[in-house]
Amino acid sequence: MAAYLQWRRFVFFDKELVKEPLGNDGAAPGTAPASGSTVSKFLCLPPGITVCDSGRGSQIWFLPRSLQLTGFQAYKLRVTHLYQLKQHNILASVGEDEEGINPLVKIWNLEKRDGGNPLCTRIFPAIPGTEPTVVSCLTVHENLNFMAIGFTDGSVTLNKGDITRDRHSKTQILHKGNYPVTGLAFRQAGKTTHLFVVTTENVQSYIVSGKDYPRVELDTHGCGLRCSALSDPSQDLQFIVAGDECVYLYQPDERGPCFAFEGHKLIAHWFRGYLVIVSRDRKVSPKSEFTSRDSQSSDKQILNIYDLCNKFIAYSAVFEDIVDVLAEWGSLYVLTRDGRVHALQEKDTQTKLEMLFKKNLFEMAINLAKSQHLDSDGLAQIFMQYGDHLYSKGNHDGAVQQYIRTIGKLEPSYVIRKFLDAQRIHNLTAYLQTLHRQSLANADHTTLLLNCYTKLKDSSKLEEFIKTKSESEVHFDVETAIKVLRQAGYYSHALYLAENHAHHEWYLKIQLEDIKNYQEALRYIGKLPFEQAESNMKRYGKILMHHIPEQTTHLLKGLCTDYRPSPEGRGDRDAPGCRANSEEFIPIFANNPRELKAFLEHMSEVQPDSPQGIYDTLLELRLQNWAHEKDPQIKEKLHAEAISLLKSGRFCDVFDKALVLCQMHDFQDGVLYLYEQGKLFQQIMHYHMQHEQYRQVIAVCERHGEQEPSLWEQALSYFARKEEDCKEYVAAVLKHIESKNLMPPLLVVQTLAHNSTATLSVIRDYLVQKLQKQSQQIAQDELRVRRYREETTRIRQEIQELKASPKIFQKTKCSICNSALELPSVHFLCGHSFHQHCFESYSESDADCPTCLPENRKVMDMIRAQEQKRDLHDQFQHQLKCSNDSFSVIADYFGRGVFNKLTLLTDPPAARLTPSLEAGLQRDLLMHSKRGT
Repeated sequence: MAAYLQWRRFVFFDKELVKEPLGNDGAAPGTAPASGSTVSKFLCLPPGITVCDSGRGSQIWFLPRSLQLTGFQAYKLRVTHLYQLKQHNILASVGEDEEGINPLVKIWNLEKRDGGNPLCTRIFPAIPGTEPTVVSCLTVHENLNFMAIGFTDGSVTLNKGDITRDRHSKTQILHKGNYPVTGLAFRQAGKTTHLFVVTTENVQSYIVSGKDYPRVELDTHGCGLRCSALSDPSQDLQFIVAGDECVYLYQPDERGPCFAFEGHKLIAHWFRGYLVIVSRDRKVSPKSEFTSRDSQSSDKQILNIYDLCNKFIAYSAVFEDIVDVLAEWGSLYVLTRDGRVHALQEKDTQTKLEMLFKKNLFEMAINLAKSQHLDSDGLAQIFMQYGDHLYSKGNHDGAVQQYIRTIGKLEPSYVIRKFLDAQRIHNLTAYLQTLHRQSLANADHTTLLLNCYTKLKDSSKLEEFIKTKSESEVHFDVETAIKVLRQAGYYSHALYLAENHAHHEWYLKIQLEDIKNYQEALRYIGKLPFEQAESNMKRYGKILMHHIPEQTTHLLKGLCTDYRPSPEGRGDRDAPGCRANSEEFIPIFANNPRELKAFLEHMSEVQPDSPQGIYDTLLELRLQNWAHEKDPQIKEKLHAEAISLLKSGRFCDVFDKALVLCQMHDFQDGVLYLYEQGKLFQQIMHYHMQHEQYRQVIAVCERHGEQEPSLWEQALSYFARKEEDCKEYVAAVLKHIESKNLMPPLLVVQTLAHNSTATLSVIRDYLVQKLQKQSQQIAQDELRVRRYREETTRIRQEIQELKASPKIFQKTKCSICNSALELPSVHFLCGHSFHQHCFESYSESDADCPTCLPENRKVMDMIRAQEQKRDLHDQFQHQLKCSNDSFSVIADYFGRGVFNKLTLLTDPPAARLTPSLEAGLQRDLLMHSKRGT
């Protein structure tokens, strides 16, 4: 039970008397003043008002018949009850048309007119039976489907259906009791409709939307007339019963809170979240409400407006004999017996808050702002003012709690500056913690909070802050936190953050630079996915190789072959293995040749397709070891390893670097092998010549002389320059030169003339054989000349016969299909005959024999090629000047026919036919006579 004596009183309403213009005398209340009226007076209602109500759009008063302030006469005798719906312009009234207990219920449609009066849509008796009783209260559901009427004999009738029509409505007795019914109210909750019934002695609720109307008794004490009301949704539509000792709130199935408001209650009304109570101090039984009102007509009455949510009295005033309290047009109207109308206008929210600020009632201001649905910016402003107030009073703990409530609206620097003092570090920590929890902190805030933890040496709070369960719960910049923790020396905490949030670079920096835990750093790299493991090994490989070379080499072997993260790592072990470019990791082994050799040999064995740089480096390493080794046996072994590597096939296409390495280390066998692989026969020859290895010179010529015949010429020149006796080698060279006819004899003689030890006996056999071969060649040439001349004479005679004598065609078969010739046929002077259809199918032109055409075309192509080269005088002069053997150039051009004068005769005259026959011999051989048929 809440004692109202503890509630503060405020003046949150402005009171004034309602005025009306002087030009509106005699008009009905609530109507507009006459045009042009500028003077107003206080509105004064005539005495004798019995009942009033407010509803949609206007206020309606029903007055005695002698007064002309109403628009129509509703009943002949009196009106006892009114109920104006809020959502419909429907008015329900209870009154008497005849003397006696004969109340009637009338339903009025105020939007329709019947002869100038509102339309009465329904009239029915209020008493359900024949026993006379008095109507005590009336209520109507806003959906127009329920109407309840309470009586002084304790009964309640329920009219169910459309209340505006007789045909669609049904009336029945819902409740019977022994105590007068003093209040009724409908409550809608979803599809369920409840009816609260309060008497002078109890409170009950019914479910009227279903069958059988189940009843729940809520309490065993009641209230007087007009002392009950239904709250709005801010109080969850609770039924309010104002007793003399307390005010009780009820749900449909239970009693709620109660408030101890003293005084005899006369009126209870609900207005915009406020409970309005009219009471007097003198204790009077509720039953006296049904006695004469004359004894109470001069009493002073107190009107209190309670804010039940925020527990304060929003307004309190004393009135004389209040008739009723009405709510309309956003204001509260109080009607008194003297006919005056008092308007209570609620102050705006900002004015009420300022009144509370002046009294430093910030908590109450906050509750009020929330109940008034003030926006978040307005609430934040109140929290800030409250925090400033507490801070000025020295209550820093309370102040920081209020500042925390401004997060998201108030700039954090405003609060942080207030608590930068070392003595306020706890308050600053609390504010920064909340700032991070709401994910509104920046990197500077994170830095400041971590510094607070470290200065307080609060490891538990620090661990609680950084050790979150998931990424979604992280409310700070992780990288900033790692930097601050590392700087403060909290390496374990920094490592935790770096590992859990995948900041691999920071984790490795701390392990390698601060803690010097190289083993753990290498283990961590082995857990990472391939791309990250590769990049970190490139960055930190030298440091790790310097301190733990064997383990680092082992990891690099796996990284460059078939890398898979370790079982406890972040990578996917089921994913296909990846491999890095092993050549990029060679610089890591700069000061570790033993590990480098192991790494290179592993790569060459396990991964034969390793980059060329791997094999180049391995060769260089083996050559260095070979060059510096003193033990003959080990040196021989290293020699074999180097040669084996060169012969592995990795240096066939790219051997420049290997050749340089072999030359640098004077590895002669390797140099010669690479020369041979690169077909550098000249270099091999020069190498043996420099070392005066005569037999090797001859061997090189014998092995590679076929591919490069100039080697024999070089060998001859080499031995010709030697002063010592080299007759054996010269003879061997000359024998091969002579067999292959590589040099002219004159050039051989000139070459050997420079050697003082070479005598005629050295080349005697060579010259004799050469002369014998030339003699044989001359004989063969003379024989060929005679044969060509005889052939030429025969051809000339044949040509002459073709020109002078007729040609007889005796062919009986086609030269193409070998079938018997049939007319029409085609005959050529060359002696070939064809069917006409065969000729047309296979011939390329009408003038050429298909059988002779391929051979004739070759001859003609040779003639055209010689003709095209006849006029190349500039080219001939250039080759003649630049060539060392001018005779060969001239002989070549003679062979092309450059110096021949060839005259082609197409249709020579008879007188000149014989002289020109020799000149046109080649042409005549290819000319065909006209085709015969």
